[in-house]
Amino acid sequence: MTIRHDITIEALLTPLDWIIFSAILFVTIAAVIYGHHRKRRVVRTESPQESFLDLLVMGRRLTLPLFVATLVATWYGGIFGVTEIAFNYGIYNFVTQGAFWYVAYLLFAFVILHKVRAHQAVTLPDLIRQMFGPRAGKLSAVFTLFNVLPIAYTISIGVFLQLLFGGPLWVMMLLGITLVVLYSIWGGLRAVVFSDLVQFSVMCSTVAIVAIASISSFGGIGYLREQLPESHFLPTGGTSWNETLVWGFIALATLVDPNFYQRCFAATSTRTARIGIIVSIVIWCCFDVCTTLGGMYARAVIPDAESHHAYLLYAVQVLPSGIRGFMLAGIVATILSTLDSYLFLAGTTVAYDLVPDRFKGSIKLHHVGIVATALLSVALAVAFEGDIKETWKTLGSYSAACLLLPVLVGYVLPGRIRDNQFLLASVLGVIGTTFWRHIERHGFWAQVDSLYIGASCTALGLLIYPVLFGGKQPRPN
Repeated sequence: MTIRHDITIEALLTPLDWIIFSAILFVTIAAVIYGHHRKRRVVRTESPQESFLDLLVMGRRLTLPLFVATLVATWYGGIFGVTEIAFNYGIYNFVTQGAFWYVAYLLFAFVILHKVRAHQAVTLPDLIRQMFGPRAGKLSAVFTLFNVLPIAYTISIGVFLQLLFGGPLWVMMLLGITLVVLYSIWGGLRAVVFSDLVQFSVMCSTVAIVAIASISSFGGIGYLREQLPESHFLPTGGTSWNETLVWGFIALATLVDPNFYQRCFAATSTRTARIGIIVSIVIWCCFDVCTTLGGMYARAVIPDAESHHAYLLYAVQVLPSGIRGFMLAGIVATILSTLDSYLFLAGTTVAYDLVPDRFKGSIKLHHVGIVATALLSVALAVAFEGDIKETWKTLGSYSAACLLLPVLVGYVLPGRIRDNQFLLASVLGVIGTTFWRHIERHGFWAQVDSLYIGASCTALGLLIYPVLFGGKQPRPN
């Protein structure tokens, strides 16, 4: 089998591929319409407040199958990012984008979940407001908004469309995100979840088919051993342990990830959420094995390809006609399933957490928030120059450094952190992280990641506040 790195994807596609690709998109749109129909049927019998709750968390009616489908699908929109890491570093991708995260998911399921569900909050900032106070809630809403800006996934959909149709990246990003904005506005979380169910099925099947076809065509691990550098089989991928462990701390940002919280708030019960997370971990593990293998085979077979789209270029050549269309649909489903969730939650953050209380619950403001964050995501994607890995590392570092520690202390020692104490600690974390990212460093200090500095500044803020201000702990509102 001849696999080329200098061929366009469009040249490889047959009419059958386009028919299958279009059919799966049609089924996805049908799922959105069905979700919208279900939403309207539920809303007719509810008050405006209950209708807004249904918009944001499906009225807390998310059952186990839908919980698993939407949770799994939401986490893999950056497929070009993970396959690029696998292409360049091998199993380092599974360690940094898989194993570290499974540990964080298990911590959430068995240590934090029951505490989260006890508050009956709607969003992560709402939970933080209940735990610490109104200022902490507003500040965490700002963090949440930047954390859920779907910059990496906007880049991914832009790269995908650019590979199919050509054109400037920013134009393709704008076109792709416009489609997602339309159906995210139309159907609420219910439409997002039902579309995720379709996308989940297709994306999991796709990566498995590519992995199986790769092993069948070229052989197993022995082939990869012969073709790839030895560093591709090291946990660090040839990088330093320091850089590898940074990803471990970034993975802990799952404990303050707003999408994770929203799904758990929407679940029918704590038990549903816990079982759903465990089932999702098994599926994520299989998915990560397949994408890591796919990226490594792409490197072994077409080492001269551009790393950010090598997996896609490789996959469309290793699969037969018809299956290529299915695979392309799986790629776009993987991206859209995350992009829609992040955009929807960004709109929620604006309409529920950032606006004054008298405007809270406005569906129109929710729509405005989705559109505004979509445009901001395209602008920042251009600013990051299409670098998905750097986008993840930057935004993940801020969440892990500035929010994680105060929230964990709040779970372990409820009532001990004051509203203004949370504010001081998080702001110091932002200052420390930003300062360290922009100064020139040498020697040992060049190896110290900004995440560690930001987390240290956050911890310092928590410690010095009682010394500076003292006083009794006020109860959160």
